[in-house]
Amino acid sequence: MDLPVIELARPMPGFPDDARFALVRLDDDGLLHGFRSLDSQDLQFVVVPPAPFYPDYTLDLDDDTVTELGIDEAGAADVLLLLVVRAGASLADTTVNLRAPLVVNPATRRASQVILDDADLPLAAPLVS
Repeated sequence: MDLPVIELARPMPGFPDDARFALVRLDDDGLLHGFRSLDSQDLQFVVVPPAPFYPDYTLDLDDDTVTELGIDEAGAADVLLLLVVRAGASLADTTVNLRAPLVVNPATRRASQVILDDADLPLAAPLVS
């Protein structure tokens, strides 16, 4: 299967050697995806779009991120937001990181994990309430 390569503008914290990833669908509904490293064989993050779980979740990207990812006004609506999932022992224990979403520009295939400066956003919010 030929998966488009997504290049990180900056490495994710704690993973300095991983810059190339592929987004792989993990379920039939298209909600769960694997953000799989192409540089480290065993590195994969489970990610979900925020809308089904946190419909009011939005963020304002700073100018540096917009420039880094090559986002223009025409393509801003196509930007993909993904939340990193931390699997728990059960679905009730599973959390998502609302403070550090992945932002992917499908047009340039560049991405970055953006650390938001908002103390109200939890690092471990329940995936389901």
